[in-house]
Amino acid sequence: MRALQAAVIVMGVLIVAGVVVLAVALAQKFGAAASLGGPPVTVPALDEPAGTRIAGSSLSGERLVLQLTGGGPDRVVVFDLARGRITGRVALAR
Repeated sequence: MRALQAAVIVMGVLIVAGVVVLAVALAQKFGAAASLGGPPVTVPALDEPAGTRIAGSSLSGERLVLQLTGGGPDRVVVFDLARGRITGRVALAR
């Protein structure tokens, strides 16, 4: 009975230690990934009319695409994050 009790205690300690090691490893990995982002990018002002809101967004490589609604016809704005400038605007027909 004592051997079984000792085995359960040892396995419990190993499980707790494994969870702690896993948590530390994940924290280090996500911390390193966040620091690899490079310098912050300044996105230019949208200069959109009042009432405009962002309906959707998508990130593909170094391009950020925003779908805008309100303040006129629906439209899409494309940002080049590497250069920090707007590369395109497209008005969507209703």
